[in-house]
Amino acid sequence: MSARTLNFVTFDGADPERLSRFWSEVTGYLAVGVGEDFAALAAPDDRGVRGILLWRVPEPNVSNRRMHIDLTSTDGEAEIRRFVDLGATMSERCEGNGVTWTVMPDPEGNEFCMG
Repeated sequence: MSARTLNFVTFDGADPERLSRFWSEVTGYLAVGVGEDFAALAAPDDRGVRGILLWRVPEPNVSNRRMHIDLTSTDGEAEIRRFVDLGATMSERCEGNGVTWTVMPDPEGNEFCMG
């Protein structure tokens, strides 16, 4: 069996370059390429996911997708405030299975969670 690696997490959106700036600030990943229909970020170190790809699509995000990113931090509340300053919004605070998290859409509505 061949080895498999989780290579990219990909977001669809109308403005990949704008989304790449947002996700670079959120994750610390570095911009490595911008084209007409995409922007790419790469991990600056040996993190689990090697990169984030932002891909241009013509249609807007109209519903919650089943897959999303979960982020953690030693100071989640400060990160939530920082993400809002970068263009995210707070959707809802949730609690379950002994943990709490905040659901946040990015500037184009792609949801992620901060726990």
